[in-house]
Amino acid sequence: MAKKFGIYGGSMIARFHAQAIKATDKGELIAVFARRQDRAEELANEFGCKAFWDENAFFNHDELDVITIATPSGAHLEPAMKAAAAKKHVICEKPLEITTSRIDQMIQAANENGVVLAGIFNRRFNPAFEALQKAVDQERFGNLALAQASIKWYRDQAYYESSNWKGTWEWDGGGALMNQSIHTIDQLVKLAGPVQSVQASTTRRAHPSIEVEDTAVALLEFANGALGMIEGSTACWSKSGNPAEIHLSGSKGTAIMQDDRFRVWEFEEEKPEDDEILSSLMVSSEAKGLGANDPTAINADGHRRNFEDFIEAIEANRAPLIDGVEARKPVDVICSIYDSAKQDGKKIVID
Repeated sequence: MAKKFGIYGGSMIARFHAQAIKATDKGELIAVFARRQDRAEELANEFGCKAFWDENAFFNHDELDVITIATPSGAHLEPAMKAAAAKKHVICEKPLEITTSRIDQMIQAANENGVVLAGIFNRRFNPAFEALQKAVDQERFGNLALAQASIKWYRDQAYYESSNWKGTWEWDGGGALMNQSIHTIDQLVKLAGPVQSVQASTTRRAHPSIEVEDTAVALLEFANGALGMIEGSTACWSKSGNPAEIHLSGSKGTAIMQDDRFRVWEFEEEKPEDDEILSSLMVSSEAKGLGANDPTAINADGHRRNFEDFIEAIEANRAPLIDGVEARKPVDVICSIYDSAKQDGKKIVID
């Protein structure tokens, strides 16, 4: 039986959630909530479901199994807590919340109410990332030496002025790292293992009127002994858009992933699957950065697979691939980077 979904929030990302749910075999979108009646009705009419602008009526809808949260980043906690209290499963857009203490509250509420909590990190579900994760699991890199995430994107000033929450500490929780770079940071943390410490610097290079950073660099020490770096920005203009990159290099191999393709895939010990990767997952000359200049320039396929794993987890009574604990990790790293930057690059040890 299909799980019945309701979307909380009328933001742009709500449309990606709706498209992903519609594309699944085991998900059915039956309701949307927005605080403005006209917005709720617009989304409901577009996706053929019921509109709610009364919050209590939405959370108490008897048929709802799952509530997906598509509000500004710093407004995830309250609806997540209400959904859990109403015994609805919760899947929430990235970041799960903008502080680890808020995420801990969400995890506790889900556990206490016996519901599943998951985060949306759709880039975890592309074939290139899965191939890279497999190579890490097989220890094909040998002793990992360097691990890097590079996100050199661009947002114009109109982007930040398009809503009153973007570029604010209260609702965005940060800038180029917390909003745009978090997907790639999540991938890096998953691949290279726990981050042990960070030292960082942040600045504003193209958007002096926003509260948060538009450019950041952090040095990392991983628990496995590897060193690394995160560089993230929304001040790097490019005509076609710079792809987000993950670099992994070790004593037996190097791989560089650009968005959902590879620029480099080389290992001392070759394996049969390498031929398929080299023929189908390498960067083409026409490749453009996914979402690098335009946040709407992504497709919903990664979201669909994220939702499918979530539904399968509920049915199998298992944790989803990106449960609350997993979704907490990149936020912990980003918040530690901000702490370091505020203290003039002081080394911050992550527990």
